[in-house]
Amino acid sequence: MNKRATLKDIARETGVHVSTVSRALDPKRDTPLSEDVVVRVRDAAERLGYRPNRIASSLRTRKTMTIGVVIPDITNPIFPPIVRGIESVMEPRGYASIIVNTDSQRGRDKRLIEILLDRGVDGIIHTAVLLEDPTIVKVARSGLPVITLNRKIEGTGIPYLINDEEDGIRKVFSLLYNHGHRRIAHLAGPLELSTGQLRLDAFRKAATDMGLDSGALAIAEAEQFDEQGGREATAKILAQDPHTTAILCANDRLALGAIDHCAAVGLACPDDISVTGFNDMPFLDMIPPRLTTVRIQQFEAGAAAAGLLVKMLSGQGGDVPGETILPVQLMERDSVSAPRADGIRS
Repeated sequence: MNKRATLKDIARETGVHVSTVSRALDPKRDTPLSEDVVVRVRDAAERLGYRPNRIASSLRTRKTMTIGVVIPDITNPIFPPIVRGIESVMEPRGYASIIVNTDSQRGRDKRLIEILLDRGVDGIIHTAVLLEDPTIVKVARSGLPVITLNRKIEGTGIPYLINDEEDGIRKVFSLLYNHGHRRIAHLAGPLELSTGQLRLDAFRKAATDMGLDSGALAIAEAEQFDEQGGREATAKILAQDPHTTAILCANDRLALGAIDHCAAVGLACPDDISVTGFNDMPFLDMIPPRLTTVRIQQFEAGAAAAGLLVKMLSGQGGDVPGETILPVQLMERDSVSAPRADGIRS
């Protein structure tokens, strides 16, 4: 059985001190070393098959060099780019990400947070928090660095990055209004989530700003941010107002469900009814009718959240803003058209 290579072996191989070897192999090193020394040490480490002993290191530093990334739905295509953004920042600094999927279930969320704590993660990026989420609040107040992304919990002091929900909803509502729609319904996301509540509030504000009575517009809350939730909520919308001409959905998966239900009852999008989404999932520009939606930052948002977590991990938590609002962009495609002039649906 081959003996595991050590820092001393590399030092002997390269003719430098063990402490120099350690600094050269540290991805977070902030002490100056010549490029020649760094290359020589790393080449020797690779040649000897050196692997750092993370267990010994964690006992010494009380850090595991791991972070937890909590996502609500592993089947949602917006999360892989977000995770890639997180890893683009954390991996070069020597951190590994432990990714857990809550399936938007409160009990599962609590169990997974406990598992991350048992693994000794150094911090958590949480994209699945509820408006009231005592588990992660307790974790943050215990001193573990926590950042929430895409969602927030107000009044807790946990730093968060969210999208400009109001601007996004206003942009898409204005588009529908300018196409001539006045019977605009809102397919809301679950209101126990900040994304669902903020986008509903923004819808009502946009309607009022456009001179419409938001109380007279059809609104239905989906149980989940997915296609089945979109189908079920669309059925409720059409029951509330059969003459709805446009459905503004709180995310893209709800919009796909809405289009599917409309097709099932004989309504074509956009000829009979316009439908819009939010998030701009991958491939929406390739599936007819190409969905008009609001593009949020995905890879960039993950990287930004990781950058804030890095500051907290390095003791610079005081430099982390409590709120970061990320800009959004309207993506006009094919799922919106003017209401039928004759008011008759095929």
